[in-house]
Amino acid sequence: MNRPRVTLKLATSLDGRIATASGESRWITSEASRAEVQNMRAAHDAVMVGIGTARADDPELLARTEPPPASQPARVILDTEFSLQPGGRLFASLDRAEIIVIGADDADGKRRAVLEGAGARTLGVGRGPAGIDAEAALTILMGAGIGSVFAEGGGQVAASLIAADAVDRLEWFRAPIVLGAEGRPAVAALALARLAEAPTWKRVALRELGPDLWESYERA
Repeated sequence: MNRPRVTLKLATSLDGRIATASGESRWITSEASRAEVQNMRAAHDAVMVGIGTARADDPELLARTEPPPASQPARVILDTEFSLQPGGRLFASLDRAEIIVIGADDADGKRRAVLEGAGARTLGVGRGPAGIDAEAALTILMGAGIGSVFAEGGGQVAASLIAADAVDRLEWFRAPIVLGAEGRPAVAALALARLAEAPTWKRVALRELGPDLWESYERA
């Protein structure tokens, strides 16, 4: 396999929503679920989110475990146009973990230079159907020494990884709430025409975690 092993994490309502229509998402799942996510972060070489999540949540993406991990995972932002603005919690913690921004080869070089000047590492790949080529992004991460990726969101990142057949394990935390069709979906459009085209996984664990359900799936 010429890409890292990928674990996709979903933290959703019962009806598969990650936020309300207005974007409110803190906190859908319980403190117990969030603590388990921190352990998962610490067990991977990199944590990955899309530019939408980076903008909306201003996350640190550090593994907050006790004791802290010996080394923090790299923070990977999928950002087709290299539009991430230096600053916020990501750049304030550069001394603790690397930031890798992956964008399109043909994106504005000045934006890329600004990110590099602020201390981020940038990598360029080709474009895909909805942003950058997810498979190419994983391949270039493998070349950069990243052997495992913990993908946390948002919906477009999840859809891109699933469409590329690049999700090896799925960790799904479901809270006992319902947000309705206007809520933001955990997985963006996959453009499936038939049920036979739907990707499948095998459930390997089902646990209660506080008020939540935690399901683990492996490739079928």
